Amino acid sequence: MQKRREKFKKSVKSSEENEDGEAKMRKTTEKRDREERNWQREEIVMFFRNLAVMALTLIVMFGVVFGVYRVHDNAMSPRISAGDLLFYYRLEKQLRTQDVVVLRKDGKRYVGRVVAKSGDQVEVTEDACLKVNGNLIVETDIFYDTLRDGDHLDYPVILGDGQYFVLGDFRIGAEDSRYFGPVEKSEILGKVLILLRRTGF
Repeated sequence: MQKRREKFKKSVKSSEENEDGEAKMRKTTEKRDREERNWQREEIVMFFRNLAVMALTLIVMFGVVFGVYRVHDNAMSPRISAGDLLFYYRLEKQLRTQDVVVLRKDGKRYVGRVVAKSGDQVEVTEDACLKVNGNLIVETDIFYDTLRDGDHLDYPVILGDGQYFVLGDFRIGAEDSRYFGPVEKSEILGKVLILLRRTGF
């Protein structure tokens, strides 16, 4: 009888130890599961946080610092053609002659080359020559005559403060300052930095 009691006690003790072990294992598993869920939650939060930062950065970059414009005509042919994609810098403070710019005039966007700036006197002669401050401008990279565009302007034109004279490279058919006059600094959207050819996409 004594032996049976001892055997029963050992069995009960073993059962209790097993239950304690299983309880500890459950707690360990539950703890591990909670940690894994927390880690996954943190990863998801971090992903969306990084996504928001990236989106905000792109908005600032392309809304404030840079701009993108797809060309719709051949006013700057042969260097820039319809369908080409231009990336321009909005914060350029000092434009120089020969800079290529994107501008907005009367609600329409244009691309052109700065040929004269504030204080300059510009003239397009009747024999299709460009003069700035009385000097004949020799443009070796321009393959077309600089014709007057009707009687839109009275030459010579003296550019006021913050004004630019902008011409397209395709001088025969481009709409530029010969047509709409000097361009104000506030009408220039930015200086072209990068050109992507339409064949590339």
